[in-house]
Amino acid sequence: MRAVIQRVNRASVTVDGIVVGEIGQGLCLLIGITHQDSDDDLQYLVEKTLNMRIFPPEAPQVGDSGFDRSVRDIGGGLLLVSQFTLYASTRRGRRPGFTDAARPEMAGPMFEQLVEAFRFSGLPVATGEFGAPMNVEIENAGPVTIVLDSAERNTPRRS
Repeated sequence: MRAVIQRVNRASVTVDGIVVGEIGQGLCLLIGITHQDSDDDLQYLVEKTLNMRIFPPEAPQVGDSGFDRSVRDIGGGLLLVSQFTLYASTRRGRRPGFTDAARPEMAGPMFEQLVEAFRFSGLPVATGEFGAPMNVEIENAGPVTIVLDSAERNTPRRS
């Protein structure tokens, strides 16, 4: 499971000109699901995202890194958008291939499980519409953008 996580001041998703999900300050996650993803991948992504310290301290001091609080700490919102293109392969040709992305029959239910796991946190959660063409509007704060891939969770930091 792969996520592009953006710290936002606000974010929204529109389908057919209608806003279907929006948040204020928090995180926008573009989520890609692959064939091998399991509940372990899902839980890793949820726990890592909810506890990642990527928001500035409440009262910044000179020399602070600016990365002190999590989305939980600030009570921020989460906008989750399914995006199979995160598993695009560009190794050959000019057109990306998507064979690494899970088929909708698998990805749809797994995305819904992910949404429910984030809702269990008690934070506000909004979503796009799975499988629909969507327009995502993001006001990236920082900017801060982090790529999280559950396949890397068992990789040592340094070799």
